[in-house]
Amino acid sequence: MKLQDMEDEKIIELYWLRSESAITETDKKYREHCMYIARNILNDISDSEECLNDTYLAAWNSMPPERPSHLSAFLAKITKNIALKRFRYYTADKRKKSAQVPIDEISESAVGTFDVEDTSDLKELAGLISDFLRKHSKEKRVVFLRRYFFFDSFEQISDITGLSEDNIRKILSRMRKQLKEYLTKRGVKV
Repeated sequence: MKLQDMEDEKIIELYWLRSESAITETDKKYREHCMYIARNILNDISDSEECLNDTYLAAWNSMPPERPSHLSAFLAKITKNIALKRFRYYTADKRKKSAQVPIDEISESAVGTFDVEDTSDLKELAGLISDFLRKHSKEKRVVFLRRYFFFDSFEQISDITGLSEDNIRKILSRMRKQLKEYLTKRGVKV
């Protein structure tokens, strides 16, 4: 964040006032953050730019009525969902072979019988995963979130954490196995 960036509360207020400068200020402050997420999922600058524009439109359409308490997380979630939707479109008929996302690694452990289109199921699943992550060290939580929320590569996670790529793979493998057990004990069929 740069010193001249506007505070989130003021940016959100601009959305509520329906001021077009809300988009400008959002772009100044969060462009890099949102592009990082989109690029990690789509692996394409042009598609990531389109995803970013769709993120801004979705934010514009969401505020009001929403008033997010953490604008960066709110935008990250929108960006991630839009990028994943685009990714699924490209990979549905193998339209684009360069896109690679670690979703399959986690989906077998986490989704189970949940209807991912049902927001109440998604909230319940998110709550269970959050509870699971709280039981782990900060280092393991960072590794898990960098891989499955930000879609970082093993190399990127290694640069951030200082852990070897092999160690990261082992941590994630164990955490996936533990997550599966954790969810099964709570009645989620995986």
